[in-house]
Amino acid sequence: MHLYYYLIVLGIVSFITLILYISDKRKAIKGKWRIPEKVLLGCSFCFGAIGGLIGMYIFRHKTKHWYFIVINFLGFLWQIALGIFLLYQFGW
Repeated sequence: MHLYYYLIVLGIVSFITLILYISDKRKAIKGKWRIPEKVLLGCSFCFGAIGGLIGMYIFRHKTKHWYFIVINFLGFLWQIALGIFLLYQFGW
């Protein structure tokens, strides 16, 4: 049951992160006020890595910044590790 809640949190935060990346990409194209990088990176690292990676590679946003790649992949790895821990600690 713990893993079920964890997957729900991952899904919601990843969706929000994806929306932020898409919104920032549109604002960049239009030359409008942008979402701060620390917000995008923070959301990606804190349970939104899947949305961040989708936003980066499907919408081609922030792919030239090495730190976005590193933070998103590190976030993805620790989120997988936490999921595996929950799975073995508490079961499905």
